[in-house]
Amino acid sequence: MAMQEDIRRGRSVVYALNVNLVFVTKYRRGVITDRVREHLRNTCRDVCAKMGAELRELDGEDDHIHLLVGYPPKLSISRLVNSLKLVSARLLRKRDFPEVRRKLWGNHFWTPSYYAGSCGGASLQTVKRYIQDQRRPQPAYRRR
Repeated sequence: MAMQEDIRRGRSVVYALNVNLVFVTKYRRGVITDRVREHLRNTCRDVCAKMGAELRELDGEDDHIHLLVGYPPKLSISRLVNSLKLVSARLLRKRDFPEVRRKLWGNHFWTPSYYAGSCGGASLQTVKRYIQDQRRPQPAYRRR
């Protein structure tokens, strides 16, 4: 059972819905620097809040990010993903990020695809640690 603070309540529903999302940069270019990652974290937190969701964690490597999002049952994951990708790409283009402009061109930042995985089997702490460990070096036998 989910811990008490992870259970949310609506007028006619009690829920604990969490999704692990992965977004990959166009052409898998390594454009996500620390500065870009922090901008993405702030942007995605704002988008989630406006949609009634909660960004619980965001991290990743230079060519992709993982997000852990708690969301209400009335919000479809595809709508959440479309808003997150659209707004984050648009705001990155508006701001001055030369590291992005050097490696990507046009209006595309993300690939059109994404990964969405339910977070019901593992505890949120386990998923959070997994996301936080994305940039930590892994032993050679664990790399692919």
